[in-house]
Amino acid sequence: MAESGLDSLTKTREVAIEWKAYELRPGGKFPGTPEQEARYRAMVRERHGQMTAYAREHFGLEMGEPPLGVNSRPALEGERYAREHGKGAEYHHACFVAHWREERRLDDMDMLTSIARSLGLNGDEFREAVTSGKYHEEVEADLQLAYEYGINGVPAFIFGNRYLVSGARPAEFLEQVVDKCVEEGLVE
Repeated sequence: MAESGLDSLTKTREVAIEWKAYELRPGGKFPGTPEQEARYRAMVRERHGQMTAYAREHFGLEMGEPPLGVNSRPALEGERYAREHGKGAEYHHACFVAHWREERRLDDMDMLTSIARSLGLNGDEFREAVTSGKYHEEVEADLQLAYEYGINGVPAFIFGNRYLVSGARPAEFLEQVVDKCVEEGLVE
């Protein structure tokens, strides 16, 4: 898989990345009526070609058609376990590939456990940690932070605790934001 703008940015600038949890559709549920959901799903299918063409052209990313109505909470809590065991970035990347390229559901505990095992993590411990709600409060804190920043889509980036960049952006754009943060003394 090719690089995102963020991946490219890490090669040109010394930046610290801290992944935060965000639920685009909490619980995987659409917040409207069945009719509104049907219209939304039709719009997503219609725009999918544009989105994949943009990802291919600007980032070299090949994307599938991921399932809608996915409860991402298990994957988000699983990331906390992986992070705690030094595999957070690898887990995040594997979940990205599973969902966006392989069209897999991020609420499938067997699939998530398989990802954890593939990274050398203890699958039984992983499953227990996720299903027990061990990381529930940490994920909730991230969701509250996203609410406070006004985030309502993915991807979203916060630079220097001041600038919110919403949407997939090329590395050059992200570099400009980092340079502005350095110029303003927000980061070193």
